[in-house]
Amino acid sequence: MSNLASFKLKEFRGVDPEYVRKLETIGIRNVKEMLDAGRTHTGRKDLSAKAGVPSDAVLELVKLSDLARIQGLKGIRAKLYYDAGVDTIEKLAGWDPEELRTMLVKFVEETGFDGIAPLPKEANNAVEMAKRMPKIVEY
Repeated sequence: MSNLASFKLKEFRGVDPEYVRKLETIGIRNVKEMLDAGRTHTGRKDLSAKAGVPSDAVLELVKLSDLARIQGLKGIRAKLYYDAGVDTIEKLAGWDPEELRTMLVKFVEETGFDGIAPLPKEANNAVEMAKRMPKIVEY
């Protein structure tokens, strides 16, 4: 997870900067720290209480951080998958890559999401990686 330590929470598109700042004050700055502290229900509850961040916002950051374990799913791309309802590694692993890409293209067109859908190869790689990844977040 070394590359996850270099990806800062503030780099996710569309997250509340105030929540990120509050988490930083208790030592949660990057994806690795978010997953280490928030991978369990109890951990997320503790983060919410300690940082003064709503539990739904903590859960969103944990889910984005979990998606960021997949190569190519950082910043805006993780937010696209999350907003389109593919918000966990397990959900991603269950998709057919072509159907996923079609759904994401349609999602971007219909919502005006500020980003582009993945190319076919990217969608395929994301699904294949998700299938091989260990489950680390408890829901």
